[in-house]
Amino acid sequence: RELAARLIPAQNAALAAVAAAHPDRFVALATVSLQHPDLAAQQLQDAFDRHGMRGAGIGATVGSDEVAAPRFDPFWARAESLGAMIFMHPQGVPELRDRLQGNGFLTNVIGNPLETTIALAHLIFEGTLDRYPRLRLCGAHAGGFLPAYIGRFDQGCVAFPANCTPTNARKPSAYLRQLYFDSMVFTPEGLRHLAAECGADHIFMGTDYPFPWTTTSVDHILEAPGFSDTEREAMLGANALSVLGVR
Repeated sequence: RELAARLIPAQNAALAAVAAAHPDRFVALATVSLQHPDLAAQQLQDAFDRHGMRGAGIGATVGSDEVAAPRFDPFWARAESLGAMIFMHPQGVPELRDRLQGNGFLTNVIGNPLETTIALAHLIFEGTLDRYPRLRLCGAHAGGFLPAYIGRFDQGCVAFPANCTPTNARKPSAYLRQLYFDSMVFTPEGLRHLAAECGADHIFMGTDYPFPWTTTSVDHILEAPGFSDTEREAMLGANALSVLGVR
């Protein structure tokens, strides 16, 4: 805790300096020590107060703990009260590393989106999104597999209600309209389906920079069929400008 209390302010000051050097290009998201939820809440507050930051980046788990665990509620409460954009990026599922060995880079192409899927599912089913309905949370890699298979999540509590207690305020698919996602789905059909489930107003253009996943993020949105010019403009930048409060 002592180290985190010294390290995080230094990192956030450096991030803020980069953004301040290019104010027409960058908005900084804070780093927080989420392993200490009360300290993370204060670090987020300080990032807003001292540096004018607009949110924070976090992982999808904290050690072995799910971010939906009640001990993280102080952080979620502060994030909601500040209107902060929280960007969640996974690190994979180490428990599956042995099964994901071999060709195909499965530790990443399955492991990373799977961790985001698990984290978001817990935030839904453990009631975090009910407790903090104005929370602004973006799941990397288009929310993992959650938007693509949300119908099974809905049906699970219908078919096996004993496994879904306490009951959520809404069915799982409704929470997709509360969350945000990036556009990292790679295909026109993937983007169409993501927008159908969460709304084009909840999608940000994604790049996964500095990793070499794509060099066509703009064309991915411009060339996908079925979107209006307004929806394309929203995904390309207007949504981010609105959520981050950039004028």
